[in-house]
Amino acid sequence: MSDTVILKGTIIHTPTKDQFEYYENSYLVAVDNVIKGIYKELPKEYEKEEVKDYGDKLIMPGMCDMHVHAPQYVYRGLGLDLQLMQWLETYAFPTESRFSDMEYAKNYYEAFADALAKNGTTRAVIFSTIHVPSTGLLMEILEKKRIGGYVGKVNMDTLCPDSLREDSEQSLKDTREWLIEWKDKLSLVKPAITPRFIPTCSTTVLKGLGELVKEFDVPVHSHISEDIGEMEIVRERYPQIDHDGAVYDQFGLLTNHTVMAHFIYPTDEELTLIKERGVTIAHCPQSNGNVAAGIPPIRKMLNMGIKTGLGSDIAGGYSPCIFRAMSEAVYLSKLKWLDTGKEDMFLSIPEAFYLGTKGGGQFFGKVGSFETGYELDALVIDDSSLGTILDELSVIERMERVIHLADDRNIVARYVAGVEA
Repeated sequence: MSDTVILKGTIIHTPTKDQFEYYENSYLVAVDNVIKGIYKELPKEYEKEEVKDYGDKLIMPGMCDMHVHAPQYVYRGLGLDLQLMQWLETYAFPTESRFSDMEYAKNYYEAFADALAKNGTTRAVIFSTIHVPSTGLLMEILEKKRIGGYVGKVNMDTLCPDSLREDSEQSLKDTREWLIEWKDKLSLVKPAITPRFIPTCSTTVLKGLGELVKEFDVPVHSHISEDIGEMEIVRERYPQIDHDGAVYDQFGLLTNHTVMAHFIYPTDEELTLIKERGVTIAHCPQSNGNVAAGIPPIRKMLNMGIKTGLGSDIAGGYSPCIFRAMSEAVYLSKLKWLDTGKEDMFLSIPEAFYLGTKGGGQFFGKVGSFETGYELDALVIDDSSLGTILDELSVIERMERVIHLADDRNIVARYVAGVEA
């Protein structure tokens, strides 16, 4: 028997990055988690099916968080007057060491998953820690709360505290055993190879992880060209290689199922390589500003056709809400526009919305849009508390106000993979 979901309301999405499409007083129909269409009049074949009528509320695709650190939820909002490397040493590393304690991990991972869900995240790409047991626990919690995506057991064997430094061969052995156990264990949550970043991974570990990617055919998640200090470490270690991307690439870690966060200081050659390999870039505007890393060339990336989504980057970013990432992506792009002498045009509102939905959603398959054949990930938004006078604002203006002003209190329903969560 087929499972049919029909939502009625004001439906809005961005099949392309350049403009919104919206349908007032319309029906969104999905059967067995496959969208069949958007209809002004409900087709006769569905007349006996239950309709969830949300009146004039906005129905939009679920939001995708393309880069977030689950253990860093512990200290969100702290240390944001520090630069990246100092921030890691002061907050990130000491906190992550505590996730060997399963009770501690359970308390914070439950809170983290609840925060993602209530803020409208339906899919995410997530860092855990080096600890295999608590990484598995995180995956189970996300599955239970219906947050789809990829979780990574982090690899680190150099330039990190002793409490987090793995033996190189043991790191690879643990990762391999974790992949065997978790690759097909859950339906919504899957593993991803996750070297923290090049400075904390030896050549042995990077080479071994590339071999595991090939063996198990799993995604990759890491950081790239994020900070001048980080990049200087990489250049010292690999003086014969021109940029971070080439280091990852030589070990087989750049694929069409790789997501790399930040990409603030790419060379032209590195941009071309990322495009050719089909890598997705996770733009994290809130974090980029908070840790004083810099402003990435988002317009150049979009013009090149590089796949790009948005990340909260908790706790470099303080908010798990991707609406904040959308709003601040526009804001940061305006600063970049000014910095380039008004050459790199800033992002439009539809572009920011696209990055937070379909732009990131493509990493998970047909996700992030309401086009026929896509999966049903959806949010229902009540914008009545935002001072919206419905007969004075257009649907697009309502959506723009939601992006800038809405929070978890405005999200009244969340659907993931065709099921209300």
